[in-house]
Amino acid sequence: MDKRATLNDTVELMRDLRTRCDWDAAQTHESLRPYLIEESHELDDAIRDGSTALLREELGDVLLQVLFHSVIAEERGEFDANDVAASLIAKMKARHPHLYGEGVREPWEKMKSKKRASIADGLPSGLPPLHRAHRLQDRAAGVGFDWPDVHGPAAKVAEELAEVRELIDSAEADVSPETEANPASHARIEGELGDLLFACVNLCRKAGVHASLALDRANMKFEERFRSVERIANETGVTLADAGLDRLDAIWNQVKVAEGGR
Repeated sequence: MDKRATLNDTVELMRDLRTRCDWDAAQTHESLRPYLIEESHELDDAIRDGSTALLREELGDVLLQVLFHSVIAEERGEFDANDVAASLIAKMKARHPHLYGEGVREPWEKMKSKKRASIADGLPSGLPPLHRAHRLQDRAAGVGFDWPDVHGPAAKVAEELAEVRELIDSAEADVSPETEANPASHARIEGELGDLLFACVNLCRKAGVHASLALDRANMKFEERFRSVERIANETGVTLADAGLDRLDAIWNQVKVAEGGR
């Protein structure tokens, strides 16, 4: 039986590629940035699809990015893969002082808050808005700025929705066929809708759900249902663009019934 590969083998492979492959040798931390982002998204897709084989493959591609950056840093005399491993071990032990020391168990965000000058310190600038909102709320909760249960955020969502409806009604009353929408009114509506979305993220967080995952699932469900709507429309000779809302809504409900009302 062939000897199983180890993480040390992957480091040696990366060093060899940097020596003998022109493309690998030409890469830098900066040039690899797009690949890290792409591979992370592909790994996320594999997790969502639930394929064990694909998950293993994509984890390898992400590992390749870690190895790439580690070996490049090693060549520069900055750090190597062992230093990366040591840093990870030190961080994990610091996060669990009750398991690897004499400390007491403490929420991670509360521990981190003692080292931050401000709530946004260390958050990546390119973090997707829904994820950023969740992390900001997590960090605020870490210092005690949080609802005691899910009922507070739920009430806040209702409050923000009422404010959005009031503002939209007011904006519609101010607009006639002869006038254009007021930019200032649009900005206020955008602001209130932002508050509503932020409150929805907080409700998700307190319910133990990540808003980005919930929205991802809703997107997939909508895509699947609308593909069924398109299929039925095609089979019955209905042109979507000309069908009208009532006809499309009827097909949509037909699809939902076929799914068992989900």
